[in-house]
Amino acid sequence: MTVQVAVEPVTRNETGIAEALPRLAGRFGERFAQSEAVRRQHGHTLTWLTNQPPDAVIFAESTEDVVEIVRVCADLRVPVIPFGAGSSLEGQVNAPGGGISIDFSRMKQVVAVHAEDLDCVVQPGITHYELNEYLRDTGLFFPIDPGAEASLGGMAATRASGTNAVRYGTMRDNILNLTAVMPDGSVVKTGHRAKKSSAGYDLTRLLIGSEGTLGVITELTLKLHGIPEAISGGVCPFRTIEDACNAVILTIQSGIPVARIELLDALQVKACNAYSKLDLEETPTLFLEFHGSPASVEEQSVAFGEIAAEFGAGQFIWETTAEARHKLWKARHDVYWSAVGLRPGAKAIATDACVPISRLAECVTETAEDIEKSGLVGPIVGHVGDGNFHVTMLVDIGDPGEVERAAAFVGRLNMRAIAMDGTCTGEHGVGQGKMKYLAAEHGDGLAVMRAIKRAIDPDNIMNPGKIVVAV
Repeated sequence: MTVQVAVEPVTRNETGIAEALPRLAGRFGERFAQSEAVRRQHGHTLTWLTNQPPDAVIFAESTEDVVEIVRVCADLRVPVIPFGAGSSLEGQVNAPGGGISIDFSRMKQVVAVHAEDLDCVVQPGITHYELNEYLRDTGLFFPIDPGAEASLGGMAATRASGTNAVRYGTMRDNILNLTAVMPDGSVVKTGHRAKKSSAGYDLTRLLIGSEGTLGVITELTLKLHGIPEAISGGVCPFRTIEDACNAVILTIQSGIPVARIELLDALQVKACNAYSKLDLEETPTLFLEFHGSPASVEEQSVAFGEIAAEFGAGQFIWETTAEARHKLWKARHDVYWSAVGLRPGAKAIATDACVPISRLAECVTETAEDIEKSGLVGPIVGHVGDGNFHVTMLVDIGDPGEVERAAAFVGRLNMRAIAMDGTCTGEHGVGQGKMKYLAAEHGDGLAVMRAIKRAIDPDNIMNPGKIVVAV
């Protein structure tokens, strides 16, 4: 069962869709799918937004395929919805006005690796796991790791980040340029492989985070990093969420170049123990990792240990083997599935917010109190090194009162973060689910976004009904 959550209406162009379907079916043959199962798979399924399937799905294999699809859709004013791995959490792949979903699962090539320049060129369908497996013997890696088996095109479109963002930045910081098909079917290359440029508008970062509403990404040039000589990590328990957050704040303010620093509240630790077969103390806990030379990693570890002690931390347990660290971070990446086990039969609804690091302890503590007062089950986990945290609510969708309380909680969380000079989403994106908070966050800036959308996509065919209303 899904919940009817209000989203912006999109007018359906029945005439255009009826003409586009046979034209595209004739061109793409077996790569054109119209079965209900495939279409519903390409609507949104990971939240409580209603699944809104496209009218057809086309499995693209090249930029030229995408150009052909977009030109037909532009001619007939039919929506185009890019689809990567389908792991987005705010309705980004829904098709409220119907149209054509372009599936990139067959565009997984690593086009080139320029090891001497620390960059690579990839197609959008490859996942960050698959890219790092390809790079394994080069001594290089791509650091952005959102946890989900996400495609790199989708990660660019939603401006994803993840556990390594505190040291390596987000997708915004790790993309040199993009190739994109624009709403008229033209192909734009937003830059070159130079590490910096002052030549004109920054089209790369205009498209990063645009969620397919301005163009369809068909190729990415990514920055790579050397695999660290030494890696050290472990877990550190605290008495309270506030103590853990304050330890994070001081760690960042002290300039310790921590690679990962993740918060799990007591309930999330309990879930990880059960699902991932860990044996951690069920109390607010930080997962940490340090990268560098053996000497620098040891120095960072000692410095963090001293800070943790100031806030009454328990025993700091270091994992010295790669296998043990992998198990720990696998548990961290599996928090969604471990949370589901806390309340079998409930729907897991994930949401996120991000605040300045100085407001982190306040925001997370108030959020934890809000969850308890609301009578909800919602473990907290976060990339707290950059002020970003998530709540995974376990909601009985069949209970209207509980659904109402959960929706009200999400609203308060978003407005709380905005009031603290933060954002309603640090990495999940806007999609359909968070559109109503953008006016509070951006003010008159929202009108500028609408103007950009209208200028680039005047017929509103690029993933309509997401981020901004185009009228």
